[in-house]
Amino acid sequence: MNVKVPLFLLLFPFAAFGQGFAGLGTTAADNFDVPELGTVFEFPTDHGQHETFRIEWWYLTATLTGDDGQDYGAQWTLFRSALEPKRTESWDSPQIWMGHAAITSANAHFHAERFGRDGSGQAGVTAVPFEAWIDDWSMMGAASVGEDALDEIELRARGGDWSYQLSLEATGPLVPQGQQGYSVKSEDGQSSYYYSQPFYQVSGSLELPSGTVQVTGQAWLDREWSSQPLSSDQTGWDWFSLHFATGEKMMGFQLRDREGESFTSGTWISVDGTPIALAPRALVVSPLGFADVEGREVPVSWRLRLPDYGLDITTTALNDQSWMPTLFPYWEGPIRFTGSHDGRGYLEMTGYEPAQN
Repeated sequence: MNVKVPLFLLLFPFAAFGQGFAGLGTTAADNFDVPELGTVFEFPTDHGQHETFRIEWWYLTATLTGDDGQDYGAQWTLFRSALEPKRTESWDSPQIWMGHAAITSANAHFHAERFGRDGSGQAGVTAVPFEAWIDDWSMMGAASVGEDALDEIELRARGGDWSYQLSLEATGPLVPQGQQGYSVKSEDGQSSYYYSQPFYQVSGSLELPSGTVQVTGQAWLDREWSSQPLSSDQTGWDWFSLHFATGEKMMGFQLRDREGESFTSGTWISVDGTPIALAPRALVVSPLGFADVEGREVPVSWRLRLPDYGLDITTTALNDQSWMPTLFPYWEGPIRFTGSHDGRGYLEMTGYEPAQN
């Protein structure tokens, strides 16, 4: 019998029948490493890939203003998924790659997705010199000798009729999330290694069907790796990266489970880059407004409260329809927020299923 195996089973088999969104709650096999509290990051080595962990990503979002006076957002992401905790330099390498890129405006959302297999040269990451790529999409280090490898990067991606080229320069330090980079994701203790570079200043251009737009703005890079970052009953998350007008930053997330409960956490980041880990559930996240997005009811406006910091804000999406119809579909787009604090940021939401008739 000739049985056709779906592509996603070949690329991400643990997700096919796994637990949690995209299989991220599936128990990792014993031969994969798991994060350990107290591990110290080593740079530039940790900017590269960690083959002994099952999943990893390099995730950049940018809030931009065009020379036409309009707001834009840009996303560039490279995911690594391991079938086995090793690497070879041939076509049978068990390291699989997936790339996402997008541009968002107030009335359009352009997106693309690519897949690659390690060992062919099609996709990968090197720590020194730093470069992450899949096909002709690239995140390339441009830092001077003596600087961190991520202090300056050049970013490129393209879709069918759009592309972008962005130059990013960090004006602050790398920031460990959670407990010195050990980020807990559930009451059961699932975790990841997680750090960010939230201090990028951006300049560059967007090539859109309507023409070229020169842009400037801010960007945020997340680096995260684990072998089981979710518990088995967690079905999705709502993740916020916020740039306050005062110069401070905040990362916050809510992980939702099947019983309607949520686990929240995050990091408050001072102007000089000092991180303060938020206690679990200190951040209160409440949906305010919904939109019909690809047959799903998706919360596109939120209220975020953090009483210890006097934070009480309402977020508004630049484009309610910022949907990524990718292998594992999700919502991703730029936001503005007002209230006790003003600023811009990015919102990612996963696990919202189509409405049942």
